[in-house]
Amino acid sequence: MQRVEPLDWLGLAALTVMFGSAFMLIKLAVQEFPPAIVTAARIEIAAVILLAFALIRKESFSFLRSTWPLIIALAIFGNCLPFYLISWGQQTVDSGIAGVLMAVMPLTTIVLAHFFVPGEKLNVLQVLGFLSGFAGVLVLLGPAAIAELGGSAHVFFPMLAVLGGALCYAVNSILAKRLPGESLFAMSASVLTVASLIMLPAWFVAEGDWTFRVTSIEFLSVVLLGTFPTALATLIYFAVIARAGPSFLSQINYLIPVLAVFMGTAFLGEPFSIRASFALVIILASIAVAGRGNPSVTKL
Repeated sequence: MQRVEPLDWLGLAALTVMFGSAFMLIKLAVQEFPPAIVTAARIEIAAVILLAFALIRKESFSFLRSTWPLIIALAIFGNCLPFYLISWGQQTVDSGIAGVLMAVMPLTTIVLAHFFVPGEKLNVLQVLGFLSGFAGVLVLLGPAAIAELGGSAHVFFPMLAVLGGALCYAVNSILAKRLPGESLFAMSASVLTVASLIMLPAWFVAEGDWTFRVTSIEFLSVVLLGTFPTALATLIYFAVIARAGPSFLSQINYLIPVLAVFMGTAFLGEPFSIRASFALVIILASIAVAGRGNPSVTKL
């Protein structure tokens, strides 16, 4: 069991704000740029920022000789794949709905931790929380799935893509626990640099008629995405994982969907239905139930 300190809760709050605002920024960015470009640009901006800081601090990267397979896996599951899936999904899915769908991440993390993290075994409350959270997702997906099967709607598969992004983040939380005790600056810079190399082909294969206009809100959204929810959040993310564990970090999803919904309705004018509200309550209640069964999460 890992002890949770006030500094860990501060990191959790910072990540909530940065990750919660990311859905609004993505929604703005994909109005102008293809998902692959949004993904590549935010990763490469973050990589430049973190690599510059690491070089200024004269960090050592000798750990790459023994950890490069893990670094590649973190780059794929923590950056390239989820960023693309969420961006692709948000071409259709509202930012608030995307935030609600991402709330399944802690429930998935708890299940994965049972198999891959010593001392984090599932109990009855966690199983009940996972099952009820799955029911909440079905409430949100159900009508969309029926419509999609009838060929009259195009929201089910984008929602499924966002859920795929949540699953990637859960896998990444477990993988990050295996990181060696190296500098977080160097580790974060390495992961983002590898991710940026993986995404380089996107600049040549992305479809659509698009161009960067530095005065546009879409361009500013991409810059903000790369700077805060990607660069700074990556550093804080690894720090909280190392200090408090993946199950503690998963509690961030209590607030992320609420903040995403608020920002989507307040700044983008997105509607939020009673059905979506009901699904959000079910999912958050499920996280609470699962969290009560998690002895590694403490209260201040």
